Amino acid sequence: MELKLTKYGHACVRLESEGTVVVIDPGAFSEPEALAGADAVLVTHDHFDHVAPDALRAAAAAEPGLQVWTNASVAAQFADLGDRVHTVAHGDAFTVGGGAGIPVRVHGEKHAVIHSDIPVCDNVGFLVADRVFHPGDAFTVPEEPVSTLLVPVSGPWLKLGEVIDFVRAVGPREAYLIHEALLSEIGLQTAEQMVGRLAGGEGRSLSRLASGQTVVLA
Repeated sequence: MELKLTKYGHACVRLESEGTVVVIDPGAFSEPEALAGADAVLVTHDHFDHVAPDALRAAAAAEPGLQVWTNASVAAQFADLGDRVHTVAHGDAFTVGGGAGIPVRVHGEKHAVIHSDIPVCDNVGFLVADRVFHPGDAFTVPEEPVSTLLVPVSGPWLKLGEVIDFVRAVGPREAYLIHEALLSEIGLQTAEQMVGRLAGGEGRSLSRLASGQTVVLA
């Protein structure tokens, strides 16, 4: 199955295969065109940089067939969308689109700790088409192989040492940096160089995509 991956702002990616469109984490820093024509939206958790309620409702109104998969706390916020919203948890699996569709498996339960004074919210990661893993705001290591890993590199909950260990633990063939909106260009270059030097190599590529840039995953 050929899969087309397009990076949009911050934590949002759009995946397309055989006419089916899956969008993950279209938040406040994402371009609105990410949602155009989407068949499914997957939301890892309820932070504003991962889900923009008004934009998601507008997309649902424009696309009557659009379905949403997310954890229970986010699903409750979109009760007005009725049975178009599906609650998932760690270990669940579902298929998006018609025909053979695109398979999705759910990994993870909790957001990474930001600070002891801040409650830890629910967070689920999505493995799409048995190859692309989006962890949300966590360093969940799936219990199955991942060929393409989306790697958060900035946020109040992480440090680069943990990012490096995460990439090493998952062991993908290729990795793309996401969750970078809080970094300057200098910070992005530093993160890319450090993670690439310490977690790349051995046949593994690591890079970052400009917003709107597309790669084809064979």
